[in-house]
Amino acid sequence: MPAQTFTVNGEQVTVDAPDDLPLLWVLRDLLGIRGPKYGCGIDVCKACTSHLDGEAVNPCAVPVSEVAGREVTTIEGLADGDRLHPVQEAWLEQDVAQCGYCQPGQIMAAVALLKRTKSPTDEEIDAIANVCRCGTYVRIRQAIKSAAERMS
Repeated sequence: MPAQTFTVNGEQVTVDAPDDLPLLWVLRDLLGIRGPKYGCGIDVCKACTSHLDGEAVNPCAVPVSEVAGREVTTIEGLADGDRLHPVQEAWLEQDVAQCGYCQPGQIMAAVALLKRTKSPTDEEIDAIANVCRCGTYVRIRQAIKSAAERMS
């Protein structure tokens, strides 16, 4: 098998994996990183949302060969040591999570949005296509707005 080398959450890793293996399985099965969740496997639910070079991607739809030499960030790499990212803090303050399954992907999508725009509109927030089966979208919107205020 080919060796794939890239950076995950600030640490360089090398894994033996086929070029076409989805990054999600490399993260979860080979590296033991459990934050990105498997939901659909076809880039629809976005429970696995992570960042690739700072932009939101869905590792279920990204072959590991596409991340060679690049930086992958999962929910595990978002906090700065014991200090949560402002979006994570807002998530807790707004009591967003119910079942929690989609929350890592939701948070990573929100962080990517706030990198693109400092004060997102309701329409921009609603354009985040991550699925929440519990329907906490109102609290998600509140948390994103709260984090935007905190970050500005």
